[in-house]
Amino acid sequence: MQHGRIIFLNGTSSAGKSTLAKALREILPEPFCYYASDQLADAGFRVLKRGMHHGMRGERNRFFDGFHRSIAVFAEAGNDLIVEHIIEERSWAEDLRTRTAHLDIFWVGVHAPLEDLERRERERGDRTPGEARFHLKTHDHCTYDLEVNTVEPYDQVAARVADAWRQRQAFKL
Repeated sequence: MQHGRIIFLNGTSSAGKSTLAKALREILPEPFCYYASDQLADAGFRVLKRGMHHGMRGERNRFFDGFHRSIAVFAEAGNDLIVEHIIEERSWAEDLRTRTAHLDIFWVGVHAPLEDLERRERERGDRTPGEARFHLKTHDHCTYDLEVNTVEPYDQVAARVADAWRQRQAFKL
C-alpha cells in the first residue's frame, strides 16, 4: 500500500487555514481528507477545562502528542490529507518533522497581516482577543515549501498552492 500525501497548512489563529483547506479540496483533482485538531476538540474529544489545575498543561500536551501521531498514521494508511494546525512550540515542529519524515509532506505557511488577523478574531466572536498575535511565533518554528498570504482572494491563494503542489509532484515522478 502506498502512503498518503500531506499538504500541511500552518499559521496563526484566524489566518484563514480552514477556508484555504476547503478551497483546496474543491480544486485539487485528487480527493483529500481534511484533518484538524479543532475537529477533535469540537467533537468533545479534549478534556474539559474546569479551572486551570496543575495537570491541564500535561493533558493538553498529551492531546497534541496524539494528534501529531494520528497525522502520520492516517497518511500511512494511504489517506491523502490536508492538515490544518498551529504549531505552537518548536518541539511540536521537531516532533512532526520526525514523525512524517518518511512521508510526502508539503509545508505551507499561511500568513495574514496582523490587522487582518485581529479584525477576523473580532468578527468571528469565537476567538480570544490576542490569540492570533500570540500565535505569530508559529512561523518561527517551521520551514515551508510555500508561503501564502490570505489577504488575497482565497481562490487565487488555493490555485497557487495547488499549482506548487502539482509542480512539486511532477518533479517526483
